Amino acid sequence: MTRPVALLTGAGRSNGIAWAIATTLAADGWDVAFSHFGDYDRRMPLGGDPDRDPAALVAELQGLGARTIVLDADLADPSVPAQLVAEASAALGPITALVLSHAESVDSGILDTTLESFDRHFAVNTRASWLLLQAFAAQVPSEGGRVVALTSDHVVGNVPYGASKGALDRIVIAAARELASRGITANLVNPGPVDTGWMDDETRIALTAAQPSGRLGTPDDAARLVRFLVSDDARWVTGQLIVSDGGFSI
Repeated sequence: MTRPVALLTGAGRSNGIAWAIATTLAADGWDVAFSHFGDYDRRMPLGGDPDRDPAALVAELQGLGARTIVLDADLADPSVPAQLVAEASAALGPITALVLSHAESVDSGILDTTLESFDRHFAVNTRASWLLLQAFAAQVPSEGGRVVALTSDHVVGNVPYGASKGALDRIVIAAARELASRGITANLVNPGPVDTGWMDDETRIALTAAQPSGRLGTPDDAARLVRFLVSDDARWVTGQLIVSDGGFSI
């Protein structure tokens, strides 16, 4: 039996959400192509080992029975999104699930954000996502496919990140309507505060105290929802921004 193929972005670190999604999908019978950007992972103090983790994820996915391909890609380059889709589909076959989990995220506010940083956030988080959607839709098989994007409403003190994610939200919701005739569903997941290496102790304590459940979200929490959204069980769910944050936003 042919395994379906998923393309995930932003899966370069073992403590990241995309890593959990990749292994969850592989365990469910998917073949998985994934991208990461080593330069970003090395310059950001987010934990993990950017020089070893991508190879370790390949090994883990293969151990779960998945065919896989890893692609180191700077999504700020407008030629890269189409190349990712082309290389992934050439290696594994037509892609039926696109999971957008990449992000440029460098804290700055309204007064101290540079033009260069603002433009790079929108190039990576917004423009690249749009271009990936275009390329994905062009090759999706007749039975259709799934798009899931990870988003955030964290914008205060993180203006270029939050603003570019807000633009991503609108694009994905538009895709749900525009691409429906191709059998494509498109949804967003806001996982709330998940410690993927960006929290210091003070932040971790404060956010945990604000959670009704008394615990932070985990990458696995997000992966479980993505697993559902790319499955046939979610065929009637589209155009939704699902806040799955353990009650943090209530």
